[in-house]
Amino acid sequence: MTLARLHLSQFRSWARLEIEADHRPVAIHGPNGAGKTNILEAISMLSPGRGMRGVAPGDQARKGPEIGWQIRAGIGDHQVLTRALPGQPREVVINDKPATQLALGRLMRVIWLTPAMDRLWTEAPEQRRRFLDRVTLSFTPSHAEDALGYEKAMRERNRLLREGIRDAAWYRALETQMAETGATVTRNRLDAIDRIMAAQKGAETAFPAARLTLLAGEGHGCDTDPDAIAARLAEGRSRDMAAGRTLTGPHRADLGAYWGPQEMPAALSSTGEQKALLLSLILANARALTGESPVLLLDEVAAHLDADRRAALYDEICALRAQAWLTGTGPELFEALRSRAQFLAVTREGDTSHLTES
Repeated sequence: MTLARLHLSQFRSWARLEIEADHRPVAIHGPNGAGKTNILEAISMLSPGRGMRGVAPGDQARKGPEIGWQIRAGIGDHQVLTRALPGQPREVVINDKPATQLALGRLMRVIWLTPAMDRLWTEAPEQRRRFLDRVTLSFTPSHAEDALGYEKAMRERNRLLREGIRDAAWYRALETQMAETGATVTRNRLDAIDRIMAAQKGAETAFPAARLTLLAGEGHGCDTDPDAIAARLAEGRSRDMAAGRTLTGPHRADLGAYWGPQEMPAALSSTGEQKALLLSLILANARALTGESPVLLLDEVAAHLDADRRAALYDEICALRAQAWLTGTGPELFEALRSRAQFLAVTREGDTSHLTES
């Protein structure tokens, strides 16, 4: 569904902001620190979780009066409100009725790319798992519940391990839950990889296609058999107790990416090719969701692309018919979009951001 209206109140650098959008890409430009990324972060909060910065709700409030923050949005025919009052968890209201964050994932599929993600292929596996889980969530909104169920049971098992508790019945109950939710998490991830791979096939694109794979690592993170997962957890209790944590399961999986005739690992590719690969996956994710009208959030995406690749990116975004919100330091970065996009200029005075049409 298209994000038609966005209203922010006391969110980061925005005391107040109102934007009306349509199907066209939205190009937001302004100097560094003006508040462009804060708009994208607000939109990312219209999906489950902590948004594209991954911070606690209390850290997103504008500095000053302790009144919390609020985001209102018109998404298709639905009116959405999400907010966080000081010291309180985030609330979600859809069409004047309390709702869960999971309901946001069913309402609108949000995909984002930030400059921090440029290091995805060289960082620790945890970052690639988070990336894969965001992709998976765009296809399967219930993935959030499955992953949360697994993490909750694992945290409790880890507590037992650290405290040296040996009650087999407690472990069996937790390991059964971990095995069931863990198998579902892995199936969801594998399905997401298959859908991304399928979306890359036959696509005419200026960005390299990658072969993706779910890597088990040392923790057998690719198993979809609950019985096998439970058996491995039971067998590993002594080793896990010595380590004080669970050493096997889908929380140890990794995402592998290889491209070109030589099957070059993404981690060994140049910085430019790593960025291009990441863009390729984001575009494939959107392509696989064309029936769901995904929303793309591309923060400073044009900064390290030459003019030809920028133009190719904009052509692909327009061909996808996905609503895209892009940020950059100057309007010249979006020149190839001039007649096809809504342009917004952001400035900042003191600690307050301001918006004008451009």
